[in-house]
Order: sequence, then C-alpha cells, then structure tokens
Amino acid sequence: MEKVKKLLRARELTSAVFLIMLFAIVGAMNPMFLDPSNISACFNSSVVYTLVAVGMAFVLFIGEIDVSVGANLGLTAAVVGTLLRDGQPLALAIVVAIVIGAAIGLINGWGVCIMGAPSLIFTLGVNGILRGLIYLYTNGAWVENLPKAFKDFAAVNLIGSVSVYYCCIIVLVIAIHLLLTRTRQGRYFVAVGDNAQGATLVGLPTLKTKIIAYVICAVMASVGGIIFASRIGFITPMSGNGYEMKAIAACVLGGISLTGGVGSVIGSAIGAVIMSSISYLLVFMGFSSNYDNAITGIILLVIVVIDAVLQHRSLIKNKRNRLLARVSQDAPAVQADKGGEA
Repeated sequence: MEKVKKLLRARELTSAVFLIMLFAIVGAMNPMFLDPSNISACFNSSVVYTLVAVGMAFVLFIGEIDVSVGANLGLTAAVVGTLLRDGQPLALAIVVAIVIGAAIGLINGWGVCIMGAPSLIFTLGVNGILRGLIYLYTNGAWVENLPKAFKDFAAVNLIGSVSVYYCCIIVLVIAIHLLLTRTRQGRYFVAVGDNAQGATLVGLPTLKTKIIAYVICAVMASVGGIIFASRIGFITPMSGNGYEMKAIAACVLGGISLTGGVGSVIGSAIGAVIMSSISYLLVFMGFSSNYDNAITGIILLVIVVIDAVLQHRSLIKNKRNRLLARVSQDAPAVQADKGGEA
C-alpha cells in the first residue's frame, strides 16, 4: 500500500496521465490520430528533445539552468555533418561530438560553479558565442549531402513502427534513472539541488557534482546533435534554435522543479514527448503548426506559476509544522513551571 501511495505522489505519473489524456482528446477530435503509426510518430519525433531534456534535468536538479544547449546541438550537428560529408568515419564524428559537448559543459561549469556567474546570464552568453561559431564554421551555408546510410538509419524501426533511436532512448533513460536513484553518487545531484550548503557540510562534493551536471547536459545536447543530423539530413546555421526552451518546458512539465532537488529523468522524457508532439497534434486538430512556439510558451508560463505556488505552499506548510512541533515541545516545560510556582 505504501508503494502505491508513493507511486500516486510521483510527479512523473501526472505527466504520463496528461500525455494519455492529450492523445485521447486529439483522438476524439480526429480518430485518424489513433492509428498506431501516428502515435509512434509522436515518440519517434521526440528523440532529440528527450536527449536534450534529460541532459537539462541534471542542471535543473542542482538548481541551475543552461540555455546554451540549442546552440550546442546546432554546432555539433554542423561539425558532425561536415565530417561525414567529407568521408570521415562515423566513430570519429561521434568522438568529436562528445569532446565538443564536454568542452562546452566544462566552460559552463567553470563560469557558473567556480566563477559564480548567474547561470542564466553566463549560459546565454555561451549560447551567443556558439551561434557565432556556427556561422563562422559554415560560412552561413547549409551543411548538406550527408551520407545516405547515415540518414536512412533514422528511418529504421526496431519494435513495430518505433524507431531504433527511440528504443535506445528508452534504455538510456531507464539506465540513467537507476543510476540516479540506486547509487550514492547519483543521489548527489538531487541532494546538492535541495540544499547545496547542507550537502557541503556533510561532505558531499558539491562543486564537482555541479560541474559534472553541466558536462552531462552539454554532452547529451551534443549527442542530440548527431541524431538531429541523421533525422533531418541537413543542418542550417539556425539548427537547434529554441530547443533550450522546449527542453526546460519538458522538464518542468515532467515534474522537475526549477528551484532544484525535485523530479526525475523519466518525467523529463515524458515531458519531451508532449512538447515535441504539439505541432503534430495541432495538425490533427485542424490548427496551424505555427502556434507551436506560442503554446510552448504558454505551457511553460503556466507550469512555472503552478510550481512557484506549490513551492510557496510547501514552504509555509513546513514552517507551520516546525512551529507546531516547537510549541508542543515547549508545552510540558510551561506546565512544569506553573506547577513549580504553585
């Protein structure tokens, strides 16, 4: 019974229910959407968003933010695309992508965690630098003519009409979830985000944990850049633009608190499916997909406000509980004093 109650309190369960209800509503409006190929298309299209959102979850866990992931993804996709176009092996391209991600993550970690710069401002500056590097690297031109085998692999299905990429994402998310919940080092991220000063006092490597979170976030975005190049087949200088907002919205929608210390990567993965499906669902509902960004912004604002209200109520409740506990402890002492005076 206790496990059932814990499951019902899980934030990611709310996201899963919301996803099912969303699909059900669209299916009621347009029964064609309920075709298995359309449902699986929503999941297949969320691969890149899921990678970026799961990486973003690590940074949100520690109470920080990273808005450079979109430009990181675009730069990595451009570099990987040119390497493959010029005949370099895929293994080399993957290694280069991971190195790019790790370097960007270390820069963000250095600026935010060591130099103490505000995470939003610093990563926004890095975002601008990376966008500039994309234009310099590509001379403002599109990266095209990628190898056919590389592009065709994105269309390979492993289970029914579910792509091999998404099947790999499911395995990756489960593995990361287990590492975060079943290992001591994995629980450091949530502990640091919940109370950084307290984590330091009990001997947790707070600084190291924060830097690792930024590195993981950036590497996940870089890996997303590889899959982006494979799925889209070409890269423009603006590739990855706006992915940071969708990743943050996916995490918050998946139950991860912007103040840190709350949530799970499973929730962020579910939120990524919701965010990536919006434009697809709008078409079946008879609306233009141009509303995608507006709806994403509305969802993000609503969820942030709700999260702030819940955090405020939780804070008030905790203060009230502490006050009641203190009063109940003081009551016997007061009674004893009155008895002594009598």
